[in-house]
Amino acid sequence: MATLLAIGTAKGLFLATSRDGRRGWQVSGPHFPMTGVYAVAIDTRRAIPRLLAALSSSHFGPSVATSDDLGASWHEPGQAPVAFPADTGVALGRVWQLTPAGPGQPDVVWAGTEPSALFRSDDGGVTYHLVRPLWDHPHRERWGAGFGGQAVHTVLPHPADADRITVAMSTGGVYRSTDGGASWSPGNTGIQAYFLPDEWPEFGQCVHKVARDAGDPERLYAQNHHGVYRSDDDGRTWSSIAGGLPSDFGFPIVTLPRRPGSVFTFPLTADSQRFPVGHRCRVWRSVDAGGSWQPLSAGLPEGPFYPAVLRDAMCADDAEPGGVYVGTRSGEVYASRDEGDSWSCVAAHLPDVLCLRAAGV
Repeated sequence: MATLLAIGTAKGLFLATSRDGRRGWQVSGPHFPMTGVYAVAIDTRRAIPRLLAALSSSHFGPSVATSDDLGASWHEPGQAPVAFPADTGVALGRVWQLTPAGPGQPDVVWAGTEPSALFRSDDGGVTYHLVRPLWDHPHRERWGAGFGGQAVHTVLPHPADADRITVAMSTGGVYRSTDGGASWSPGNTGIQAYFLPDEWPEFGQCVHKVARDAGDPERLYAQNHHGVYRSDDDGRTWSSIAGGLPSDFGFPIVTLPRRPGSVFTFPLTADSQRFPVGHRCRVWRSVDAGGSWQPLSAGLPEGPFYPAVLRDAMCADDAEPGGVYVGTRSGEVYASRDEGDSWSCVAAHLPDVLCLRAAGV
């Protein structure tokens, strides 16, 4: 089996393939040159994996393209597959997240967008419709925008219960549905919003990314705008796990599909600077669900190192042992085939890396 790494950048999509156990990589692209690729997905639920790419063209606007031959050819629909109904009075800014649904829903794909909304596809990601209950939520008019915009950037279907879905947005926080998207409630208890007069609000937190633990589907991890948290009740309540990290600010948080309790993040200095802590390229790993942390740097640049890692520019594959991947705003992509113990460079001098996804194909 080969490993495919999809690399979305500010100027197109690159595909890296390894057929020797992730020791060496062949990189192709750019696909969709001069187009921002803000989200990618590798849907392995079907016999032939489907690639999905969220495109953001300054000329043609946003769209979603699909490929059923691992990127050899692409289908771009003539009409925008993700579009707000006319009665909403808004236009799609871009798609920030593409997430295949869990078992039992082989054709369902979720899309998180800017402005903050959730769309559902029932045909494998070809066409989408707006999930109205989240859009019509009474909190929506008070959701704010982070520096990256106002967007749903995380969509987490529950792996064992198709009716349970968690989304996260900047700024608005975490919202949960237990009835397939028919209703939504905030899940932010314990997450601090230091920038608001009420630092512990029901909603309004600037959550940067949320990931689900492989061993316990009720356990979630969140990287916040200042704060790293864990929830043990599927996002109802949260507690800090930032102790032991050099900074509680950052963007990505990633878990290993086959390793319960393993979680990775990339800390940055305070939000007024947003440089890697100590100007060093270091991934931090916990193997005990955030109880303790250790820095990982073997094979990563020595420094000084200044580029940040964006919220979706870190991912893990589904291999054993797990692979972890990091993309930087200076266009480098690093891979670890041993769960972070050592790293090597997959690609360099690419455009600004916006998102990564990896899977066995």
